[in-house]
Amino acid sequence: MHRLTSDVDFFARSAVQVAADLIGADFTVSGVGGLIVETEAYLPDDAASHSFSGTTARNRAMFGPPAHAYIYLSYGLHWCLNFVCLPGSAVLIRAIEPKWGMDTMRARRGVREARLLCSGPGRVGQALAISRELDGLPLGEDPFRLTLSSTKPPVATGIRVGITKAVEQPWRFGLAGSSFVSRKF
Repeated sequence: MHRLTSDVDFFARSAVQVAADLIGADFTVSGVGGLIVETEAYLPDDAASHSFSGTTARNRAMFGPPAHAYIYLSYGLHWCLNFVCLPGSAVLIRAIEPKWGMDTMRARRGVREARLLCSGPGRVGQALAISRELDGLPLGEDPFRLTLSSTKPPVATGIRVGITKAVEQPWRFGLAGSSFVSRKF
């Protein structure tokens, strides 16, 4: 395993590459988390991206330095976690296989079944206690811990889900065969 403490170079690439390479990484927020099993990439010229129309107060972190968190509120209900890559691009963390802090995640989510704790971006946000206060923080510092896998796991690729624009882009990545993804590939 390789801990990303300040590896800006890893994130200073296309969000599509980063999204695929994050599959199999261990990720925690304040010691709670697990294995990243599903991601989606968003680029600046992508009609589905929050950065498509330029910088706003909401998406400012997307235009900041790589290797930082971009947090947004989805449908006024769920905080969603993204990792900033090149300016205006980010990777949405869609699903995590829970490993650490299971009781904490169960209490936050109000469910017992492990598969339902982090299978979807809103569930990830709730289980990991993601909030606006984390927006713009560096991923190489507390409360975050991100460790890439030393081996490349089998990665499934498909079209993004839960969006209405640019749905044809095959920029959704998942751990092949994982039962913890939000939707099957």
